[in-house]
Amino acid sequence: MPELPDIAVYIDALEARIAGRTLERARALTPFILRTASPPLCALEQRKVARVRRLGKRVVLEFEGALFVVIHLMVAGRLRWLARGAKPPGRIAQASFEFADGTLVVTEAGTKRRASIHVVEGDASLKAFDAGGLDIAAIGLDAFRDRILAENHTLKRTLTDPSILSGIGNAYSDEILHRARLSPVALTRKLSEGEVLRLFEATRSTLAEWTARLRAEAGERFPDKVTAFRPDMAVHGRYGLPCPDCGSPVQRIVYADNETDYCARCQTDGKVLADRALSRLLKASWPRSIDELG
Repeated sequence: MPELPDIAVYIDALEARIAGRTLERARALTPFILRTASPPLCALEQRKVARVRRLGKRVVLEFEGALFVVIHLMVAGRLRWLARGAKPPGRIAQASFEFADGTLVVTEAGTKRRASIHVVEGDASLKAFDAGGLDIAAIGLDAFRDRILAENHTLKRTLTDPSILSGIGNAYSDEILHRARLSPVALTRKLSEGEVLRLFEATRSTLAEWTARLRAEAGERFPDKVTAFRPDMAVHGRYGLPCPDCGSPVQRIVYADNETDYCARCQTDGKVLADRALSRLLKASWPRSIDELG
């Protein structure tokens, strides 16, 4: 799922291409993508894009007359920019927005159809999509501490909860926790003051550095390599590969559709965290420490 750094780069690219431009034609290419009926999609046509912004993990296109397009890409959704007149990419194309200089296409791979587009009118309607999470770049340590300690949850859940922090998902939460040297299952209210500070600084620096890195990678091009799995990440998507800091094999916890990747030596004092499925299967054979895996 595209997270804050990826969405920020999408916003940059869209601002450069469509801000101030008039939308000539809008089409839903499948019956699944558009989740609202009023205002209709055609109400956007012949209106200028006033602004492009991020709302959590959503991309918002603001049009004249306080009309908003709210795009949630979910796991497999992506944005593409095509030259004027170019044909959308086959079965994965879900919606298109045609401008004089090119066409914005929303795509989604796979068959689950989780990506969505809502067309809404007025600030109050837009606010309904705001889960209330804080923007880490806009707050200080005190606000961060107050928000994460308001409830007692695991750090993984806390970082990815959109009502707590804005724009963080599975991939960057793994990277943040590795940089902070904290366990994904540690509880917020058991953190020391020093650990809260480490988490705050790791969250800000990780997101800022990855945003800068992805901006440099995209340059003037429209970003076309948006992925949650990057070879230069420290732990996310690198199960079994060596931790870049200590060389120990990266471990993982799998639950439902989610995977948490971490370094046992760097983050959990060498303890291998129980995977709900495998630990029950292996029982006494489940390794208790990273050294048992060696």
